Amino acid sequence: MSLKAKIQEDLKESLKSHQESKTSALRLLLTCLANKEKEKAYQALQKGQALSGEILSDDEVLDIVLSEIKKRKESIQQYQAGNRPDLAEKEEVEILSLMPYLPTQLSEEEVIVIVKEVLEKTGIKDIKSMGLALKEIMPQIKGRADGSLVSKIVKDILSSGQ
Repeated sequence: MSLKAKIQEDLKESLKSHQESKTSALRLLLTCLANKEKEKAYQALQKGQALSGEILSDDEVLDIVLSEIKKRKESIQQYQAGNRPDLAEKEEVEILSLMPYLPTQLSEEEVIVIVKEVLEKTGIKDIKSMGLALKEIMPQIKGRADGSLVSKIVKDILSSGQ
């Protein structure tokens, strides 16, 4: 079963069990997926290519899920800064509804091990090359750890010269 099909099934279940916040989050996610499919189909049409089967791969769906979670995290920060805990709480519930579609998350220790391995393999030792380091690290960690955590770990390791 594709990731998109799983999301559609979960939407049906949330509708049946009257989970309003989960239903809302999944509907919005499916709308984003539909928009991305339309965009991809249009691009293929412009190139004279035909699309067959699933338009979006599971990796592309995962990217969209990650994007939606990131948007909600940013909204939470703004709602908290604006003293709107009710709206921040709503966004947190929606994040919890989207988290099951992410791969198993890495612990901070696992991320540190991966970061150290990549830094050793690439020979990156100074903070000026942090962008290059992240470019090498992120494909290995994609969806399994928060980008801000990875960035913080890379910065800490490069700053301390470990």
